[in-house]
Amino acid sequence: MPLPQIPPRIRWAVDLMDVQPNDNILEIGCGPGHGAELICQRLQTGKLFAIDRSESGVDRTKRRCQQYVDSGRLTVRQIDLATLRVPVKRLTKVFAFNVNLFWVREARDEVALLHERLVPGGALYLFYEATQPELVPTIVKKASESLTQAGFRVSVVEQKAPPVIGLVAKR
Repeated sequence: MPLPQIPPRIRWAVDLMDVQPNDNILEIGCGPGHGAELICQRLQTGKLFAIDRSESGVDRTKRRCQQYVDSGRLTVRQIDLATLRVPVKRLTKVFAFNVNLFWVREARDEVALLHERLVPGGALYLFYEATQPELVPTIVKKASESLTQAGFRVSVVEQKAPPVIGLVAKR
């Protein structure tokens, strides 16, 4: 059975992230593995550590990206960000798509952990499908506040079709 196509919104987000061959990246909420596949295609010496709280998300990512798991380029774990122990000491980028943690509740510990693990100049890329435009201002405000308090410099990026809002938080 062929793999489902990668949605344009995920392609846009990964393109914007400008993955470099030697990046060490954390993906939060890997779900079906679309982002992991695109990221791993661009890595050579770098690695992707993908996490998801859902067992099915981890399983789907492993199945979709088995060649990258086998090569050692991708590690996938079922874990919550709050209890994360990343095998890579210093991350160059963090990627998350539709992970509500950053705007629906206080995420101070998680954001502090990401700030600590990112190298100076590294960046956290948070993307949200903007299918409910009325939520966008709240998402941007709450996530930006959380990131700014942890010491990140935040900028907002947007794609009109399909509608996606992104926060790029630089360390």
